[in-house]
Amino acid sequence: MTPLFSRLLALAHNNHAAFYAPGHKGGQGIFSGLAQAWGKEIFRADLPELPDLDNLFAPEGVILEAQTLAAETFGADQTWFLINGSTCGIIAVILAMVGEGEKILLPRNVHQSAISGLILSGAIPVFVNSPYDPQWDLSYGLTPESVEQALQIHPDIKAVFVLSPTYQGVCPDLKAIAAITQRHNIPLIVDEAHGSHFKFHPNFPPPALELGADLVIQSTHKTLGAMTQASMLHLRGTRVDPQKINRALQLVESTSPSYLLLASLDAARAQMATRGETLWSETLTLAQRARQALIPIPGLKIFDPQPQAGIEYFDPTRLTVDVSGLGLTGYAADEILTETLGVIAELPLGRSLTFILTFGNTNQDIQRLIDAFQTLSENNQAQQPLNKPNISTHQPETCYGLPQLSPRQAFFATSRTVALEASLNQICAELICPYPPGIPAIMPGEKITAATLASLRQTLQLGGVITGANDPSLKTIRVID
Repeated sequence: MTPLFSRLLALAHNNHAAFYAPGHKGGQGIFSGLAQAWGKEIFRADLPELPDLDNLFAPEGVILEAQTLAAETFGADQTWFLINGSTCGIIAVILAMVGEGEKILLPRNVHQSAISGLILSGAIPVFVNSPYDPQWDLSYGLTPESVEQALQIHPDIKAVFVLSPTYQGVCPDLKAIAAITQRHNIPLIVDEAHGSHFKFHPNFPPPALELGADLVIQSTHKTLGAMTQASMLHLRGTRVDPQKINRALQLVESTSPSYLLLASLDAARAQMATRGETLWSETLTLAQRARQALIPIPGLKIFDPQPQAGIEYFDPTRLTVDVSGLGLTGYAADEILTETLGVIAELPLGRSLTFILTFGNTNQDIQRLIDAFQTLSENNQAQQPLNKPNISTHQPETCYGLPQLSPRQAFFATSRTVALEASLNQICAELICPYPPGIPAIMPGEKITAATLASLRQTLQLGGVITGANDPSLKTIRVID
């Protein structure tokens, strides 16, 4: 059953004269090149909020029905469809849960959308370091002990925000963290953008909703069958007033939502409800095949973490490969794989690449991945392994401290441009972020340290991309006056 998707298709084929937006009028006025490339069918379904299609911000019909089915499927009490990606969901929950001057606990390796939420809300971040693995140059998840200690130091924290899973598929001990937040009677928000599939196979980590989270944001498009930018926000329990979420979403979502995106969420939900476990069983078989084939290839290391601090569960459909044994950075290997061997990773980093495997992948994809790494190894075996430079994103010097200025204060403060070398110990006015993964190296309100500058320079030297900086070359940077 796909109430929204089915209704949209019916209206798309309803013969009528359209005197409403969008301007292409069901594809009749679309640019011929687009029509030839994509076909006109998709444009017929590119419809606005017609009476039969319900209203995203006050749903009473097919959207409400579709969201209710999604809540049942994903184990929520209420679900909202998001058409501005998980970014708008993260911003909305921060706006709803913490206000000007109120504190929220977050891991320092949080996505930049959470920093946007802090800027818009005026909330004060209490950043906590996640355990860091220098061998893999990866940060893991928050530990329950660090959450408990932060709440003891800052008992006025109003909400806890956790990232689970990381890009590499690592999940912290959410059950223990949820027990702590419940004891303190504050909401637990989980950025589960990369874990929308967890519900649909027993070999995946348990979904955050089942472990005690109050609010969960999922990028349905990342691992399920929804279109890019289509996500969901789930609520469970009575700790959060859903009306606060409704009001916040109206601030950050478009008033002209794409029904193509909304319908794709409805269809992705139906696919998981009817075939989820079968599809993911096939994917897990592919992932295991890839992993076993890559392990013996000379010069490669495959990420396969065991439970430890910051790692309670691991998603086996995430494949992270260290290529430093071939004398290559992740960025250099990514360029070769992409341009020469026809294999494109999700995330290149300083010495590794991460690949997302889903039911959209085929046996042919896996063989191509294996062959590409075999070729990469054969062509680079003579290279000396890379040293193990510290190429991690910035780690704050202390835990549980407060920034000198809130992100909002710093964002709107008077600033000036200085040479990068002259910015040491100044307060940053920019949100500077290697992308992907979208984890800020430095943000408005933070002091610029020597470690930060070294990390940014090395990211550029290794071939990474820096976003958010007024000067993308990073010869200059904006600081607070």
